[in-house]
Amino acid sequence: MTTIRKVVISEFGDTDVVKVVDGICPPPPPGHVQIAVEYAVFGGGDINMRKGIYPLQKKPPLTPGYSLVGTVRANGKGCTAFQPGDVVTVLTKYDAEAELVNQPEKYCIKVPDSVDHQQATALPCDWNTAYAMVTYKAKVSKGQRVFIHGMSGSVGTALMVLCKLRGAEVYGTASLRNHDDIRAYGATPFVYTDKKWIDKMQELGGAHAVFDPLGFESFDESFSILTPNGILVAYGNNKRTLDGRDRNPTCPILKLFARGFNPLNGKRTTFYGVMRDASTYRSDVAALLDMVENGSIKVPIRKVWDLEDIQSAHREWGAGSGIGSLLIRVAKK
Repeated sequence: MTTIRKVVISEFGDTDVVKVVDGICPPPPPGHVQIAVEYAVFGGGDINMRKGIYPLQKKPPLTPGYSLVGTVRANGKGCTAFQPGDVVTVLTKYDAEAELVNQPEKYCIKVPDSVDHQQATALPCDWNTAYAMVTYKAKVSKGQRVFIHGMSGSVGTALMVLCKLRGAEVYGTASLRNHDDIRAYGATPFVYTDKKWIDKMQELGGAHAVFDPLGFESFDESFSILTPNGILVAYGNNKRTLDGRDRNPTCPILKLFARGFNPLNGKRTTFYGVMRDASTYRSDVAALLDMVENGSIKVPIRKVWDLEDIQSAHREWGAGSGIGSLLIRVAKK
């Protein structure tokens, strides 16, 4: 048993329920490797888990952290893929915000020596989510018009970059303070609140694909700007976290699916959630690592907090300027 520092959400509530505490990490069980965590990704999932509104989540107390990069420290029985000292990244869903964590070997992916560790941390969660939606759900292709809500966010930025790489015309919503950063990537930003983006996209003939993490009435608005055979890819219900309104997302989700099943309407709808048991999980993360290594993509990192500043991360999520992923530095400097 090893004593460690880790983040714990003790109960559902405001930022004061998130604390850094002493804990114990047991030796890795069979089929698992023990990882000394360097960085963990931080995002809307952390916020929603703290509030108790993340779909099918654990009950507290729990340690959040959806993906990580760290160094293999020990192998459990039957593990031979990695040696102590190897750097790996893995989609975890929980437990990444801890100094040591045991993870199934089969989900861990080796990080090439030349790949920046901060960028690698964002790949299994933020960029893997975007890659799957762009590649398999929307099948974005050259010349298509794509609309992305929250382009300055962690997944939104990844969607923007990957869609541009495929030759799409990219539009979307973001806070005004981040519009210059988004334009630098060749995308066209709009402010969400004034709804001018709806008229503009309809004037252009609609979007072939819309990516929407907001939910509720935003699904209706996104559906309205689709081309006659376009697809709406939903991947969250973050609007209730952003606007502070405690709403049930069930009806909007059912409405989303009902529209997609309407045989008289060529518009399609789907809802995506990232999973490490997906058949393409390992190959997709490996492809993204290759893209970072060969310079095809560079993952923007918006901000990094130290582990002991976890409450600041929860308070500041959704605020501030800049685009890209958010990280927690777990290892001590």
